[in-house]
Amino acid sequence: VQLQASGGGLVQAGGSLRLSCTASKNIISSANAMAWYRQAPGKQRELVASISSVVGTDYADSVKGRFTISRDNAENTVYLQMNSLKPEDTGVYICYVQSRGFYWGQGTLVTVSS
Repeated sequence: VQLQASGGGLVQAGGSLRLSCTASKNIISSANAMAWYRQAPGKQRELVASISSVVGTDYADSVKGRFTISRDNAENTVYLQMNSLKPEDTGVYICYVQSRGFYWGQGTLVTVSS
């Protein structure tokens, strides 16, 4: 199974982007957990947003109220809608899916200019 992430790019502060993570096989509908992580330059990878069958949706404090994670089972895709972007949101965004196995996407770069 491969996860293809897309939607990153260069955006000005205050702008929006929507990231997509599409699975090569039908694993999203049966997934126990899905998440987006962020790897910023010189920093550790951090959990930005997640969906799980136990907790529901959860977000890092730094993105609450601005980011929304969602799923489309028919499209085998997990989304991350990012609004009111800030320069500190810059980084490589990596998707993760737990569904009869553990799968990581390759990441998509988001750059927010001030």
